[in-house]
Amino acid sequence: MKPDIYEQVTDRIITQLESGVVPWKSPYFSKVGFPRNFSTGRAYQGINVFLLGSLRFTSPHFLTFIQAKELGGHIRKGEHGSLVVKYGTYTKHEDQAPAIEDEAETRRFLKAYTVFHASQIEGIEFPQPENLPELSITQKTDRAREIVAAMPNAPAIHDGNAIPCYRPKTDSVHMPERGFFESEEAYYSTLFHELSHSTGHASRLARKSLLENKGIDAAGDTARKVYAEEELVAEMGASFLNAHAGIMEDEISNSAAYLQSWIDALKGKDAKSWIVRAASQAQKAANYILNIQPEVLP
Repeated sequence: MKPDIYEQVTDRIITQLESGVVPWKSPYFSKVGFPRNFSTGRAYQGINVFLLGSLRFTSPHFLTFIQAKELGGHIRKGEHGSLVVKYGTYTKHEDQAPAIEDEAETRRFLKAYTVFHASQIEGIEFPQPENLPELSITQKTDRAREIVAAMPNAPAIHDGNAIPCYRPKTDSVHMPERGFFESEEAYYSTLFHELSHSTGHASRLARKSLLENKGIDAAGDTARKVYAEEELVAEMGASFLNAHAGIMEDEISNSAAYLQSWIDALKGKDAKSWIVRAASQAQKAANYILNIQPEVLP
């Protein structure tokens, strides 16, 4: 039987969560940078960032078996590669019908392939591992402030609320006073979470998990799944933004309840595909806020 790629990805994320590691909170993104393909120079996107980030790499470079061979290198004997996926859509037309756009059917696909880290490859001279410079708190908050200020079509942001939240009806983010947070970094990390929610607004990315979100107290399995997926989009989106700002997250969560909530959600019925979908949407949310075009890997 052909292995279910969605299931493989979900199982790997669950295994990390069960060991106490939150893959989308890896401090390695701020230390080393996002993983990228050495041959193309392009950064990996979406769920691949978290699959590769969990390897605790000391340099960000990866290659496929064929790419390593083309560059004159080879995989060290006994090494095992890491799973990455390509997620996308294609349009299928009925064989007997004319290719009319209105009659076309859009389908999703997920293709798995294997990559190897630079430390597993011989015969290629990779750049020496070099940690990104440690930023001061002032530099981190300046970067975070710049990210917020540069967001296109940004929602209104108000301080003074009891709890942080994004309100779709008024398209506004509401934050507690800064003194409520233990640090400026914590303030911006929370703000990034709420801004990630805001990208789902109809005037931005029109994300289904936000537009159909009825809140944490909504009844019914479907409503709870929509809420959980949107929360995961915001969690992952904030992690992407934290890394860009140089805010280092702690991948080891002190909250057993936090870990268990995601383990339960990912083990739920019909949940095996939404970790991939949520990561893809989180990447789009971060790219929107950063006003950058995504890099796409083959």
